[in-house]
Amino acid sequence: MADAPLRFVILGGGTAGWMTACLLAQKWPQYDIVVVESPDIGIIGVGEGSTPQLKAFFDTLGVAEADWMPKCYATYKAGISFQNWSERPGFEKYFHPFHSALDHLTDNKFFFQTRARRTGRDVEAHPDRFFLLARIAAERRAPVAATDYPHAIGYGYHFDATLVGRTLRDHAVGVLGVTHLARTVNHVQIDNTGHVKALHIGDDEAIKGDFFVDCSGFGGTIIQKALNERFISFGDNLFNDSAIAMPTPNDAGDIPSETKATALSTGWAWRIPLTNRAGNGYVYSSRYIDPDVAETELRRHLGLLDSETPARHLKMNVGRLERCWVGNCLAVGLSQGFIEPLEATALHIVQATVEGFIEAFEKGGATNQYANELNWGLADRMEGIRDYIVAHYRMNQRHDSDYWRDNAGNYALSDNLKTLMTAWFTGADLTAEIHSLGIGRYYSALSWHCLFAGYGTFPSDDKLLVSLEGLDLANLTEIDAFIASQAARFPSHKQALKIPLG
Repeated sequence: MADAPLRFVILGGGTAGWMTACLLAQKWPQYDIVVVESPDIGIIGVGEGSTPQLKAFFDTLGVAEADWMPKCYATYKAGISFQNWSERPGFEKYFHPFHSALDHLTDNKFFFQTRARRTGRDVEAHPDRFFLLARIAAERRAPVAATDYPHAIGYGYHFDATLVGRTLRDHAVGVLGVTHLARTVNHVQIDNTGHVKALHIGDDEAIKGDFFVDCSGFGGTIIQKALNERFISFGDNLFNDSAIAMPTPNDAGDIPSETKATALSTGWAWRIPLTNRAGNGYVYSSRYIDPDVAETELRRHLGLLDSETPARHLKMNVGRLERCWVGNCLAVGLSQGFIEPLEATALHIVQATVEGFIEAFEKGGATNQYANELNWGLADRMEGIRDYIVAHYRMNQRHDSDYWRDNAGNYALSDNLKTLMTAWFTGADLTAEIHSLGIGRYYSALSWHCLFAGYGTFPSDDKLLVSLEGLDLANLTEIDAFIASQAARFPSHKQALKIPLG
């Protein structure tokens, strides 16, 4: 590392900016970390969900769940429930679980059953029956067991994104010594080498730094507008470009520990349970429906047609930068790219980007020697996530609108996704194919099997064989009993959150 203290200037706050500030300051307390956050620009924050990697982030900071979750109205998340993405009888909904240490006892049985059904056997192959987290979510339990539970359970969170940003800001400034400047930048100065020299505030103030992090959102104030880095759109295979957000009161009774993704006519509606309310929204394609019509459809879905609850309309720029690290600038969050929120990967990508940058920066002796290596890795990660999201639409089993029919007939697919689909439909070993392609680090074999099987993408019932001779089928009675006994050891969600029942 360089001997002279370096100054890192982060443009933009929000969750991405303050996550970045915390990670940099935690790792490099010897450096000067500055966040420049405009008081005039709002934060794109709604009820949001995460992957299990967010727990590792807070653990890295030494911030306990009891300290941050109540401040952000946060709840636990066992996975995602997909509803109405398929019209196939018996497969109208399925649950995508996070991983648990017990999955190895049942996942191979599930994989075997799906392969048997893909090759025409009339066997049970719906994912919900095979995984502990699906039972935990169905019973509205929390995926957090007592301290004496011997098996690791992966879980994410639901939270108010704006409040998470504020909580991280307080930690960054109050604990880690990050400098917070409430300023509106009107000009980015680039030197004659193509590097960022300073952020200008009006005519008389310039914020200089050695390295700049662009967390300015979709606009990409530094990386796109000043450095002209190319943006690669995913619009040819991810049609959705708009969203509507609306809060509603919580469900009666216990609080769900799942995100709900319900397919509508031209996209899908999310429902994210917080302790104080539910976050709702509609992710859709403006090519197929007007915003006002989409809002009416969402209100009808929520039972709010006559309600004065305001709706917030958002536009999404779905795609990625060609490079996230350019010269002395790193783009993080919405400025580096966005893959629609179906699998809640946004904060996961922020975390992976900043942690990868820290590793590459140190490895290169505080230089950009390994910038290309990081850029290639991040591009590969975002393409891998994109493929998994695309598969949700390409494999849908709906036929009721042009939107769903066009998604099912979309052939703008990566070679990796084509290979996986071919393996599935030909009865090949999907797990082996995932391993061969090297994509299991993004989504595991369990995730891919749950997606393909959850929609019921199997031969039609009239083509299934009755004979099961010679098949080592799963003992479903034993699996049911085992999962039920394990789920009973987990508390209700409200109990885990220490919310009074009733």
